[in-house]
Amino acid sequence: MASIRFLGAVGTVTGSRHLLELEGKNYLIDCGLFQGLKANRLKNWEPFPIDPARIDQVLITHAHIDHTGYLPRLVKNGFAGEIHATHPTVDLIKILLPDSAHLQEEDARWANKKKFSRHSPALPLYTGADSEKVFPLLRGHHYGEDIFLEKDIRLKYKNAGHILGSSFLDIKRLDGPQSRKIVFSGDFGHPGRPILRDPAQIYNVDYLILESTYGNRLHPKSEPEQYITRIINESAQRGGVLVVPAFSVGRTQTLLYTIRKLEEEKKIPELDIFIDSPMAIKALEVYKKHVNELNLEARKMFLQGTEIFKPKYLKICTTVEESKAINTVKKNAVIISASGMMTGGRILHHMAERLPDRKNTVLFIGYQAEGTRGRAILEGRKNVKIHGQKVPVKAHIEEISGFSGHGDYLEMLAWLSAFNKPPKKTFLVHGETEAVRAMAGHIREQLGWEVVIPEEGKVYPLDF
Repeated sequence: MASIRFLGAVGTVTGSRHLLELEGKNYLIDCGLFQGLKANRLKNWEPFPIDPARIDQVLITHAHIDHTGYLPRLVKNGFAGEIHATHPTVDLIKILLPDSAHLQEEDARWANKKKFSRHSPALPLYTGADSEKVFPLLRGHHYGEDIFLEKDIRLKYKNAGHILGSSFLDIKRLDGPQSRKIVFSGDFGHPGRPILRDPAQIYNVDYLILESTYGNRLHPKSEPEQYITRIINESAQRGGVLVVPAFSVGRTQTLLYTIRKLEEEKKIPELDIFIDSPMAIKALEVYKKHVNELNLEARKMFLQGTEIFKPKYLKICTTVEESKAINTVKKNAVIISASGMMTGGRILHHMAERLPDRKNTVLFIGYQAEGTRGRAILEGRKNVKIHGQKVPVKAHIEEISGFSGHGDYLEMLAWLSAFNKPPKKTFLVHGETEAVRAMAGHIREQLGWEVVIPEEGKVYPLDF
């Protein structure tokens, strides 16, 4: 008997957790934090739907916190099995989880200091010590390597093109003509971007679990470089500061690569570029360590000695004092800081400082989930709450979806159209309700496949 149960990322883009049962064993595919709406965030504090001690192994698609951020809590509550991922993902997890713990501890301390939490004392979901207990369980793998979950059940990681180390999970029962394959997309990458390879093509899929973040959206036809050129030049002309909330892994590296390139081509002025995210700084070193996983152009530039992530006046801010010192900069600068959806981290302090000034610009380059401050600003909110205080939104607000790490619905349809046979079922997850419904409609109309929009917690039997 085989089945799948969706424990998260249903009707939302966060909290990816899918429980796959094969031959009486439980495999958890991703183990992410819920973010955004309060109703979602509260799920992080609820007892896990299955006793963590009953989970045999965890299989991770990529390192982002909405796919890995619950791991310390899972281990704390009794999980003791192996956690499988690609080698770059393992390295990134060792950066992201302690950072996630630090942010939660800082938020709890701030809430206790300012007394704006309903809980006394406010507590973090987990601590830095909890996050480090995950590390001995991590097992790194190469793309294409055969990993046997059982003697007749094989797992392969295939490049998803979303961030460094991101993967499709290809799980196959090896049974000759009766073989079966389940594929989990994780987050499907945006083809044609700098630095990363395009998503790998997959065939012979019997069950597909597909993300649908951009199920109702298309990326603009214009290259994102054109947008970033205009936005940086206009910001400089206004005499303000450009602030970019950016995910420390993925978007930050792409943005630095693009700014350096535009400077080299004399399309933008050479400004002070502040990277104010300790995690992003560490992630840069992971990207350099795994150059072999980048696309051909990026590898060629590395071999030629080009520092592809280094604009001319790049300034790395590691300490709190260096971060605070950025407040003295009033013009001709770009601040790149995490988190990308403004759910926590140093970006909140920069937003509190910069949002009230009309000369400044805030640029969103990644998806903003429902219930996040980033989404509220994009929807035109006149003020946002930061650390218990209302902050007026007067700065110029810009958005570039072309920097997103997610493929849009046409890019995903193009990938699906190369399948040599329709899956028995395609389950759509990791998208807000409208996006999921739209993606289901596209697949049904264009390909004629059976599509399931799953319910959270419901068990779906699989012929596997």
